[in-house]
Amino acid sequence: QVQLVESGGGLVQAGASLRLSCTASGRTFSWYRMGWFRQAPGKERQFVAAINWGRNEIYYGISVEGRFTISRDDSRNTVYLQMNNLKPEDTAVYYCGSDSNPLVGAPATFAYWGQGTQVTVSS
Repeated sequence: QVQLVESGGGLVQAGASLRLSCTASGRTFSWYRMGWFRQAPGKERQFVAAINWGRNEIYYGISVEGRFTISRDDSRNTVYLQMNNLKPEDTAVYYCGSDSNPLVGAPATFAYWGQGTQVTVSS
């Protein structure tokens, strides 16, 4: 079993920055990819970014590329999402997901999820 806990969300104005954290515990040896997704009310869960533990391969969704940066600290079992130049359309609950070999961008292929952290960007 893998446990994921997100933190770092909040209410900010447009143009501000936030850093989300996702700390993992449990069967860390089986991890292959960590991903960030977001879900706004009435919308499907949307891919934001993903990173592989071992090979440092990184992927971004089109709507956040150039503004968001995903990184990880293996010693802390933590993945970060640095979000710069936030826009009102970034408002959503942000979720951290993990699985041994999920498809990038496909939330249905991630078996483990955190509880989510709310990000609200005011205009």
